[in-house]
Amino acid sequence: MSEITSTRIGQTQVIRFNRPEKMNAITRDMYAGLTSALNDAAGDFGVRAVVITSEGDHFTAGNDIKDFMANPPTEESSDVARFLASLLEFPKPLIAAVKGNAVGVGTTMLLHCDIVIASPNTSFSMPFTSLGLVPEAGSTKLFPELVGYQRAARIFMTGDPFTADEAKEMGLVETITSDPEKVAMEIAEQIGQQPPQAIINTKALMKAGKHDAVAAVMKAEFQIFALALQSEEAADAFMKFMSKKSK
Repeated sequence: MSEITSTRIGQTQVIRFNRPEKMNAITRDMYAGLTSALNDAAGDFGVRAVVITSEGDHFTAGNDIKDFMANPPTEESSDVARFLASLLEFPKPLIAAVKGNAVGVGTTMLLHCDIVIASPNTSFSMPFTSLGLVPEAGSTKLFPELVGYQRAARIFMTGDPFTADEAKEMGLVETITSDPEKVAMEIAEQIGQQPPQAIINTKALMKAGKHDAVAAVMKAEFQIFALALQSEEAADAFMKFMSKKSK
C-alpha cells in the first residue's frame, strides 16, 4: 500500500501519511507523493479543500534519516524542494489534523496551512540545529513573525519540543480536540459550502503581502541547508543521531 494516500471525500481531498510502523517518517518517494497529491488537488475544480492527516499514533517523525542521508536534497529540483514549493503555491484551503509527534518538516509545513487542528498529546519540534542544519520551508521568516523573535530563537536554537497548548497559545494551532481529523473534515465541509472562487481569492489576498518574501527566504534556506548537509558538523550530528537510535 502507498505510504502517501490521497482520497476524495465529497469536496475534500484527504492526503494521509501512511507509514505508521515508522512513525510516518518521510522518504524521497513520499515527498514526491505529497507533491503530486497537492498539485492534483490544486487543479481539480471539484476539490474545495485539502486535509493533511496521518495513519497511526503520530503525524510524522520528519525525514527518514537513512533515506535522507542516501538521497540528500541538495538541488532545487529535489523532491523535498518541490514539495515545499507546492505548499507555498497551494491556492485552496489547507487544513492539517495533527497528533503525536510532529517533527522537523512535520512542524514547519504547518506554517503553510490555513488551519491546524491538533490533539492534546501532540508534540511539536524543529531540531534542525541539533543535526547541524538550518530550518526550512520559510520557517525562519514565518515562525518568528508568528510567535516573536525570542521565542522562535529559543525553539530553533535549542531544538526543544513544545506542546499542543503552547502551539495554540503561539497561534500555530487553531483548535485542540481529541479527534482532530473529525474536526478538520467538518471545517473542510463547511468551507466547501462557500463560493469557491471567493475562498481562493480570500486566501490569495491573505497570503499576498508575504508570498514573495517567503519564497526568497525559502530559496536562501535551501541553499544554506544544502551546504550544511555536506559539512563535517552535519555528518557528525547525523552519526550521533543514528548511533542513539541503534542503541
